[in-house]
Amino acid sequence: MSARKITIEPVTRIEGHGRITIHLNEQGEVEETFFHVDEFRGLEKFTEGRPYLEMPQITQRICGICPVSHHLAAAKACDAVARVEPPRPANLLRELMHMGQIIQSHGMHFFHLAAPDLILGFDADPAERNVFGIVKANPELAIKAVNLRRYGQQIIERLGGGKRVHPNFAVPGGVNAPLSMQDRDAIASELDDMIEIGKIAIGIARGWLESNKALADTFASFPSNYMGLVDEKGGMQLYDGEIRIKDAKGEYLAQFEDVAYLSHIAEHVEPWSFLKHPYYRKQGFPQGFYRVGPLGRMNVIDEIGTPMANEEFRHFRTINGGRPVEGSLYYHYARMIEVLSSLERIGQLLDDPDIMSRDVRTYPTKLNIPGQGVGVIEAPRGTLIHDYSTDENGLLTRVNLIVATGHNNWAMHTASGAVAKAFVKGNELTEGMLNRVEAAIRCYDPCLSCSTHAIGKMPLEVSLIAADGTVLDRIAR
Repeated sequence: MSARKITIEPVTRIEGHGRITIHLNEQGEVEETFFHVDEFRGLEKFTEGRPYLEMPQITQRICGICPVSHHLAAAKACDAVARVEPPRPANLLRELMHMGQIIQSHGMHFFHLAAPDLILGFDADPAERNVFGIVKANPELAIKAVNLRRYGQQIIERLGGGKRVHPNFAVPGGVNAPLSMQDRDAIASELDDMIEIGKIAIGIARGWLESNKALADTFASFPSNYMGLVDEKGGMQLYDGEIRIKDAKGEYLAQFEDVAYLSHIAEHVEPWSFLKHPYYRKQGFPQGFYRVGPLGRMNVIDEIGTPMANEEFRHFRTINGGRPVEGSLYYHYARMIEVLSSLERIGQLLDDPDIMSRDVRTYPTKLNIPGQGVGVIEAPRGTLIHDYSTDENGLLTRVNLIVATGHNNWAMHTASGAVAKAFVKGNELTEGMLNRVEAAIRCYDPCLSCSTHAIGKMPLEVSLIAADGTVLDRIAR
């Protein structure tokens, strides 16, 4: 029996185009696995020479799934370049939009992309194992899922000049319009119903994980560092805070302000991917790799500042006896805890008297000044870093972006390899076998267009190829 290679291209039910190659030895056992990101992103270079003021609008065109995250991170970086502090009401409104983004993105991923595996089964017919299968299996749940995402999108639309995607809202020094009483009341009127949907989603995620605990604790489970934003009390922060890194035992490695990120984070390049591999500088690569996003955040924080989500977080911390939770499937549970927290936070924001203030922008005294600005935000998929440098005319001389999917790159590579070794056996491909490898990547909800840049169509063809190039087996979608 000769050595073989399995190629999964593209990985399905994610945003963007990724590829997995699984190399089998002569006994039909997995020898090594690679997660390839073949898209290329040139945004850092083609924005050089542009006025930095344009970045909140330019960078959100990276993606149609999480444009708000880039929009707000860019605005924060522009604040720093212009050396201006937005008024408190402006920061509240930015955070309100960000909560809408978290809800719509997490809601879409859980119900539309992850739930088909959890509710219908990893081995279900792929013709049924999709969002339409969820609609058929549980129409009432499907309607709730659509309404949750709609609610998040409408918050973005109400604040963003009528645009759910690529909003026109955040500007250097604040935002370009206050919140109207009509929009405030409309958002508030549905909040209780959305919280109930959030609780239902948590019940589904938590219930599935508890019913399948042996699988959840071993599926793509491995030790790593973790990273996320925290406030001065160690509470979870999604809009602003310091960057905290903990190790696999839950011990502190570092906590620092956003401007110091390059002193703690470096990036490694592998020849089989266009996407870089960030790591904690002091530990080196690959020992210093870390995970971000919902699981990463749950593993670095001490509390959540909203009561219902904090109660659920306390339960989350018991899963591994207070130590960091390592199983990748727990990303889904953590994701829904964040949805509940974001919904509760919306209620807190709407009750704040400053939310209706018309003092929503501090105008810079000088727009065209040389400088550097760093903006960091917790995007749905994890920590997002925008770093801009400008010349005396306010034109960009250097742009550096480290997106959430990039932070998780080595983790996704590790996760797909672990699942392949556990489930891919023998010489005959099964769809469910390969779907489990894809599901390891889906746990991280990667946005590969954000981390790189997409061109072309994305068919799926999985081939089993002998060392001499003979096609032994093939599955196409």
